[in-house]
Amino acid sequence: MSRLLLVLLLLAATAGAVVAYRDPEQVARASDSVSDLLRRRAKAPTHAVQVARGPGGEFAVQAKINGVATAMVVDTGATSVVLTYETAKAAGLPLELLEYDVDVQTAGGHTKAARLTLDRLSIGKLVERSVPALVVAHGQMKTNLLGMSFLDRLESWEVRSDTLVLRGFPEPKMPRRLSRSDRSRGTVAN
Repeated sequence: MSRLLLVLLLLAATAGAVVAYRDPEQVARASDSVSDLLRRRAKAPTHAVQVARGPGGEFAVQAKINGVATAMVVDTGATSVVLTYETAKAAGLPLELLEYDVDVQTAGGHTKAARLTLDRLSIGKLVERSVPALVVAHGQMKTNLLGMSFLDRLESWEVRSDTLVLRGFPEPKMPRRLSRSDRSRGTVAN
């Protein structure tokens, strides 16, 4: 939602500058551009993942951390994504460089954790990059937690009956790179 507001703010500022110069033709073009953008945004497919409630009342997801599959439990009470030492090691995170200086309270009691940033955390089609996370010391937790440092980045999330629905923003389309033969023919990337 904040990305959309930023785009709208920039377009409104541009339209305001055009209005200040009192050029009706440019005002009309700016208005058409804003309308087109809003129409495309409304039609843009939202990536969504539905998760059924588990027998213990939890919502468990299959995630990928830096491309490595792992199970996580959604925890809206956790301010951060929290990984077990074993999961962090499997994901190839630099455990030898970490400093365990963050006090955390877990279901098992008080422990220390280390801060780090995950290059990529994905759940189905939902992909987030540079996600702040914590890693607990070896043997301190048995379950990875999908906390608010991931959930806050989503467009929305909600629980309906026994289903958790996570909705992410569509990934922006990257322009296609031109091959050498495309450049020599003057082809335009779409």
